[in-house]
Order: sequence, then C-alpha cells, then structure tokens
Amino acid sequence: MLHLVLAEAELELVPPEIASHPSVRAQAWRAGKKPTEILLNSSFHHKAMRKLKGAERRGRPDIVHTCLLLALDSPLNREGLLRVYVHTRNEEVILVDPAARLPRSYHRFVGLMEDLFKRGAVPPENPLLRLEKKSLGQLLAGIEGRKLVFTERGEKRKWSELFRNEPTTVVVGAFPHGDFQDWDQLPRERVCIDPEPLNADTVVSRILFAYEQALGLQEKRLG
Repeated sequence: MLHLVLAEAELELVPPEIASHPSVRAQAWRAGKKPTEILLNSSFHHKAMRKLKGAERRGRPDIVHTCLLLALDSPLNREGLLRVYVHTRNEEVILVDPAARLPRSYHRFVGLMEDLFKRGAVPPENPLLRLEKKSLGQLLAGIEGRKLVFTERGEKRKWSELFRNEPTTVVVGAFPHGDFQDWDQLPRERVCIDPEPLNADTVVSRILFAYEQALGLQEKRLG
C-alpha cells in the first residue's frame, strides 16, 4: 500500500484581510458567493495577494487538481493499493476516497473545493472527500510503515533504489516553488531524485510508476 501525502498545498479560501479587494469582490459576485467562500487564486487575485504573507507561493489550487487526477487514475489506485491525502497550508487535511472521480475541468474542480471547505464533506449524501482540522505531523503519526519525503535537500537516490514491496508513505510538496516550511513535521528519511527542481505532478507520476514497478503490478495486471 502506498500513502501519498500532498503536503503544504496552496489550497485555501480567500483570507478575510483581502476579501474587500475589488478583484476578489468581482469574482465572488460573478460566482454568486461571498468573497471568503471562493478559492484564493493567484491568476485572479495577484494584486490583492501582495498584502499576504508568503504571497509568492499562495493561490495555486491547480497543483492539487493535477496531482489528484494523476493519482486517482493510476493502475495503483485501480488495484486499491493507493491512499491520497491533501495537507493544506492552514493545517487542514483532505481525505480522498479511492473511489472519488474528480472533475477534469478545472473550473468544476474549484467549485467542488469551495463546497468542501464550506460543508466539510462532499457530496453530502455519500462523501468521497472529507475535510479535517489536522496537522501534517498528526496525519503522518496515524499512518504505519516507512515514510519518506521528496526534497532537493534530501539524499540523492535512484528510483530503482527507493521502493520495496512494503507499506510506504511518501510526502510531496504541493506548492509552486521553494521548499517545505515546517521541517519538524516531516519524516527523517529525505530523498532527492533529480539535480533540478521538478513540478509536483512530475514527481507524483514517477513515484506512482516506481512503486508499481516495485510491486510488479503491470505484470500482474497483464496476467
């Protein structure tokens, strides 16, 4: 079983301190929602975000969207061997049901996330996504087995050396650039898999394939 944690994801609603900015109010009006009920998005709110701490990283829900689509459509998930979690900058955790089929349309994904932050679970009748107030450390403490984090500051390792047929938790940063903010909550086993910074979705896709290779999953599926 592989546990994939998308950590410090830049996924959040518009903070109250910029809710009155014209760019935020205009988008909220078009959506028929309150300014604090829409997702922060650097593409639309970059002028308003200048007032926010860490603005250069924030407002990137697209990273989570792309990574989740890759993970949930993988052969590993289809075999019931993958669990996915999204940890946000505000110390929230989204528990993703393996059966979830997220919208491929980014616009619809944004609407789904806004509903999740408002309701705490979606869809209400049979939740496939749940939002909990939980730190990264608390999340990782509840998962047994080997744990490793992917970072440029880690030990250089080849993909062929990383995985064995054993329960493993991997932590991937779901932010646009830079590195993790809270190292105290991260696993001690830290690995670097490329001399250059790679996008989160690139890292996730390679993790999934490498773990499937360690399990011999393709051979099993092909018979």
